[in-house]
Amino acid sequence: MDVSFLGGPREQRGIGVVAPFDFALDRELWRWVPDDVSLHLTRTPFVPVEVSLDLARLVSEHETLGDAVRALNAVAPEVVAYACTSGSFVGGVAGERAMCEAMTRAGAVPSLTTSGALLDALQELGARRIALVTPYTVSVTQSLEEYLAEAGISVTGRSSLGLTRHIWKVPYRDVVTMARYAARTAADALFISCTNLPTYDVIPQLEAELRIPVISANQVTMWAALRQLGTRAVGPYQRLMDQSARGGPVLPEEQEGWA
Repeated sequence: MDVSFLGGPREQRGIGVVAPFDFALDRELWRWVPDDVSLHLTRTPFVPVEVSLDLARLVSEHETLGDAVRALNAVAPEVVAYACTSGSFVGGVAGERAMCEAMTRAGAVPSLTTSGALLDALQELGARRIALVTPYTVSVTQSLEEYLAEAGISVTGRSSLGLTRHIWKVPYRDVVTMARYAARTAADALFISCTNLPTYDVIPQLEAELRIPVISANQVTMWAALRQLGTRAVGPYQRLMDQSARGGPVLPEEQEGWA
């Protein structure tokens, strides 16, 4: 069969993604990606450690990052994204910058992390006070708050699950319940942490209900990586992607009566 008339396949641009060994939401990342961009994922080596600060440090070691990025070099991505929130905030702001530098040295392309992308997204939205949702234990959540405080971001309310495994199994209803609880106090935006926590479909619903921008770990990672390519993420009715959908913070009196 002559298929020369098809003229394809269409040329693709590539984003390299370094994810922890237990990352389970590959499909969610793809939902923010336009058709002319491909994701090339690789994972850090398995370690027998549950979700904790120790695990965050292990999956973000510079040697581990370098090996992952060198593996990605074979498919020549234009940018590399480290898709793990805890692994990129555990070393503070300086540690996050050092991770980007280590990945760039290994791949000779621009590099970013989820936590760095979070700060960029908050700046884009003009948000300095945020409500925080995490699936983490208290110690991991506190580490995230310390990272945010170092960057000048205050947390007005929080909700966490205390999980140490199987975070990707958390249903949307639990994410929504946590978001409502965390956002009881006025905030400029709400952040849902952890790249293993599913969020894509609940973002528009929560933005409509809470009337503040709602951003998540996977969303900001893909937004920042695609922005580095000079293109836009696909996220219908998500304020980070659509400036016309952005509004001001919710006043405390407007939040009375929420569950």
